[in-house]
Amino acid sequence: MLLDADRIWEAVESGDARFDGWIYVGVRTTGIYCRPSCPARTPKRENVRFYRTAAAAQDAGFRACKRCRPDATPGSPDWDLRSDLVGRAMRLIGDGVVDREGVTGLAARLGYSERHVHRQLTAVVGAGPLGLARAQRAQTARVLLETTAMPATEIAFAAGFSSVRQFNATIREVFAATPRELRARARRHGRPADSGTIALRLPYREPFDGDGLVAFLGRRAVPGVEEVVDGTYRRSLRLPHGAGIVELTPADGHVLARLRLDDVRDLAAAVQRSRVLLDLDADPHGVAEVLGRDPLLGPLVAAAPGRRVPGHVDAHELAIRAVLGQQISLGGAATLAGRLVAACGEPLERPLGGVTHLFPEPAALVDAEPGVPRARAAALRGLAAALAAGDVRLDAGADREEAQAALVALPGIGPWTASYIAMRALRDPDAFLPTDLGVRHAVERLGRDGDPSSVLELAEAWRPYRATAVQHLWASLDSAAPQEVAA
Repeated sequence: MLLDADRIWEAVESGDARFDGWIYVGVRTTGIYCRPSCPARTPKRENVRFYRTAAAAQDAGFRACKRCRPDATPGSPDWDLRSDLVGRAMRLIGDGVVDREGVTGLAARLGYSERHVHRQLTAVVGAGPLGLARAQRAQTARVLLETTAMPATEIAFAAGFSSVRQFNATIREVFAATPRELRARARRHGRPADSGTIALRLPYREPFDGDGLVAFLGRRAVPGVEEVVDGTYRRSLRLPHGAGIVELTPADGHVLARLRLDDVRDLAAAVQRSRVLLDLDADPHGVAEVLGRDPLLGPLVAAAPGRRVPGHVDAHELAIRAVLGQQISLGGAATLAGRLVAACGEPLERPLGGVTHLFPEPAALVDAEPGVPRARAAALRGLAAALAAGDVRLDAGADREEAQAALVALPGIGPWTASYIAMRALRDPDAFLPTDLGVRHAVERLGRDGDPSSVLELAEAWRPYRATAVQHLWASLDSAAPQEVAA
């Protein structure tokens, strides 16, 4: 989104929630920054400044509004739409790379100097890597203060602060309250602490087809790793400092997340990966503007305007499962993956329901016998070896084009599989599957030519949201299993 001050001011005057998370509004006379939809009295135009991120507003000296909590809005979908250095950097920072590896580690992953990364981020989003990471640490600390009984000293280090003094100063600066005051306020509003589970609300932009997402994930659930129980999706998480289990339940205006973590330092990463899994930062209005005016897709979008593109919490797991399940049914793929988990997965110390294991790491599958035809078994072992060695990178900061080229270069992995991985693991909103049988059949049922070349030409009008178009086409067939078409 371009920083069009006149258009944004119109949104502020009308309280348009569609701009929340895209833009932050700093009010010079109060020193407070808000969402565009904040219900407080509209300030004078000459006293307002606009920022692309909460971190930029904080760096400019503004405090978060206590009424609209702008730091807790859905994130900007721009970071998934962008495949450049800034988009890759924002995805890595969101996953906590700066806290774990520092700016040096972030720059190394991106392949640029620290100075260049800082310059690009500052120019585009208004804050450097440290400012962006600081804003994320503050939000993590706030969640821990409001939802757990952990001592504030432990929260300081769990959130990524280097000292208690830095923690206290940042909380006061960002929220205009002490840690003790934040915790007391949360308890007054009926949010009791639970030492075993961290419960929080994950906001999204409406409309949101949460039930459709849970159904999509449930049809693909791998025994031992994930399950759906009474409308709640539950799965294990492999996180930087340990294991975890997340339960996600769609609700009105938010998704209720319950997290059980071996190490609370993983909270920010667990939240971000859960948001990616459910595509919570998507812009359904932007998607509807592009796909809704298309003669073919318009009726499908109107019937389900909140449809999202399911992501994944672990790119390596998704890639392994994509190869394992080539050209077989969803049920068959889940069964094979469940056997792989039972044979090579890591048992959880604290299982929950049917979630008992972590999905195997690539290194554990290099010599595995997955019980599939010889050629596919070789492809799976080759992929596992490439992932384990770092020859194929699928992390949040991976270059999407390079990653797909590296995947296709591996024996047994074709364009369909690479594009499917790009759509769900690399979060490419424009990933498309023109050879997919489900896509082709859906296009034919809508009265158009289902030949891959014709489908590809037709899809040019759907950019940059072709991945969402795929979801609408699959859903139009009520199809349970997209299948790869052999070249």
